[in-house]
Amino acid sequence: MSLSRRFLPIVVGLVLAFGLALWHASPPTRGATPLNVVATVAPLANIALNVGGNRINLVQLIPDGTDSHTFEPSPGDAKALAGADLIIVNGPNLEGSRLKMADANQKASAQILLLGDNTITRDQWIFDFSFPEAEGDPNPHLWMNPEYASPYAMLMRDQLMQLDPANAGYYQDNAARFAERIAQLDKAITASIQTIPPQNRKLLTYHDSFAYFAPRYGMTVIGAIQPSDFSEPTPKEVAQLIDQVKAEGVPAIFGSEVFPSRVLEQMGREAGVTYVDTLRDDDLPGAPDAPQHTYVGMLIEDVATITGALGGDPSTINAVDPSNTFGS
Repeated sequence: MSLSRRFLPIVVGLVLAFGLALWHASPPTRGATPLNVVATVAPLANIALNVGGNRINLVQLIPDGTDSHTFEPSPGDAKALAGADLIIVNGPNLEGSRLKMADANQKASAQILLLGDNTITRDQWIFDFSFPEAEGDPNPHLWMNPEYASPYAMLMRDQLMQLDPANAGYYQDNAARFAERIAQLDKAITASIQTIPPQNRKLLTYHDSFAYFAPRYGMTVIGAIQPSDFSEPTPKEVAQLIDQVKAEGVPAIFGSEVFPSRVLEQMGREAGVTYVDTLRDDDLPGAPDAPQHTYVGMLIEDVATITGALGGDPSTINAVDPSNTFGS
C-alpha cells in the first residue's frame, strides 16, 4: 500500500476527532464566506496564510513548540472540525504514524492536500539516523529546504482556487509574491553559507531536520542525536558521536529551541566545541504578531545561527525581510 493511502485514513480520523476550537484569520474583504482551512505544523500553516491571506479561516492543528512526531491531541482539548473545507498535511507520514484514528465521517466536500507526496518522489526520500530506511518512514522535513516551499505554496494555491474560484486571482497574486520572497531567501542562504569556511560546513544536530536543507547549500549532516524512537541516545552512541565531532573538527554542534538536550551539552564539553541550542524546525520565532513569526523568519534565524557559529558572516541572511507577503 502506498504511503498516501496509508496516511489518509489517519489524517481524516485525526481531523474529525480532534481540532482547535479557535479559527485564526481576518474576515475576507469580499462578501463570500471564507474557506475553513486546517494545516498541521506551524511552517505549513504560515505558508497557507501567505497564500490564503484574509480569504481563509486558518487553524494550526499542532501548537508551536510541540513535537509533531509524537503529538497526541486530547479529546478534551478540541471538538471535531467537521466544517473544514481544506486539510493541509505535510506527509510523508509526519503527522499520522503516532496519532489515534477517530471513527467518524468527514464532510463530503472536504479536500485533503498532501504536500510532500506531491512535491518529491519516493526515490528522492532521505533516510538517516533519526529516520532509518528499515523502519519505512523517510525524513519528512522537506519544508526546511526553501526549494520545496514554493511548490508547497503552489499546491495550496491550486487547491484554494479550485475550492474558491471567485478569489482565484487573489490566491495567484499571493502565491507569486511568496515565491519571490522564497527566491530572495534561497539566494541569501546560499550567500550566507558560502561565508562559512568549507571545512566547517557540517551539521550535528539534536534532531535531523536539515536532511533536505544541507545538500541544497553544500553542507553535510554528520549526525543527529535523537534516535528513531525519539529516546535519548545510548552511552555508546554518544561516545561515537563525540569521537566523530573531534575527528571532523567542527567548531559547534546544534540543539533545539524546543527540546534542550543535556546529551548535547555533555558532547560539547567533552569534544571541546560550542553548543548552540536555538535551532528551530517547526517553531516560529517571536510573538505571534511579530514580523519574524513566519516560515521565512524561522529559516533566517536558523541560518544566521548556523553561519555565525560555524565561523561565517550572517549579515546577508539577516538583511532578508521575514514578514508575511499576502495582500489585503
